[in-house]
Amino acid sequence: MRPSDQPSRMPLPRAVPFEFPDDIDPAWIPGQPELSAMFNGASLTMPYLEPFLIRTMREAIQRLDDPAILEEGRAFNTQEQFHYQAHRRFNEIIKAKGYPELAEVEDAMKASYQRLSRRSLQVRMAYTAGFESMTLGVTKWLIGHRVALFAGADARVVSFVLWHMVEETEHKCVAYDVYQALFGSSPRAWWYRMIGVAHGSIDVIRWSMRGYKVILRKNGLWGKLRSRLRLARELARASVHIIPFLLHAMLPGHSPRREHDPQWVLDWMSAYAEAPEGFVPLVDTRDPSMPVPFAATAIRAGVPA
Repeated sequence: MRPSDQPSRMPLPRAVPFEFPDDIDPAWIPGQPELSAMFNGASLTMPYLEPFLIRTMREAIQRLDDPAILEEGRAFNTQEQFHYQAHRRFNEIIKAKGYPELAEVEDAMKASYQRLSRRSLQVRMAYTAGFESMTLGVTKWLIGHRVALFAGADARVVSFVLWHMVEETEHKCVAYDVYQALFGSSPRAWWYRMIGVAHGSIDVIRWSMRGYKVILRKNGLWGKLRSRLRLARELARASVHIIPFLLHAMLPGHSPRREHDPQWVLDWMSAYAEAPEGFVPLVDTRDPSMPVPFAATAIRAGVPA
């Protein structure tokens, strides 16, 4: 049974035509190469993680006959498909900017997700639902602290990152609903889901760390104490916002429906519904509040309106 805390929101796949031209700097947050590398490392995982999530969700929903959950699962997959395709384009730019060594991390990730794909469906769905619980914390961190994190940063990259987070919020219940529909809420099912929270989150974090380590090593920053301290500070700030969500998601009565959606996310979705076709929602990173990127900063296919 689907929890009844609040009604589901149907995910709406949005093929936003983000462009990543050659002039994008891998250190796209001015003066913060460590934070830029952290986000670039996370992006590196997406073309391997998200196809795994899609395959798992596709197999899972084939075993269900609830039309609403089936439709949500298909929409989830389409959103994730658009996400990893955009991340792949961005990652290719980063690698071409002097980081071909990242391909070795990608090869290792590909092999790892191939091995994970041979695990039972319950393990894989628990991983999927577990990872999705982490994105709630990531979203609230990035949206709520967008000015502190991204002031003056490359608007093309920031806007792409925040779009991804908006849609992660939108489909926050889907993997959980599918897992519950397939495996129920028995103590055994909860145990698998609890392990999945740790497994999915830690796995993605470790791959992200391998990616940003390559970047910082290539930049000559990995061995510098000051850089490592700045990196530790950013990791601590992220952890303060993400870890509570992971711990809460491990509880037996957890439901993502009880998590409040940031108003900025709701405003983004509402405004995008009225946007013209081909609209690219570029955030103004120079604005002191970085408002929802509509109307005043309307961009059609990358050209100012």
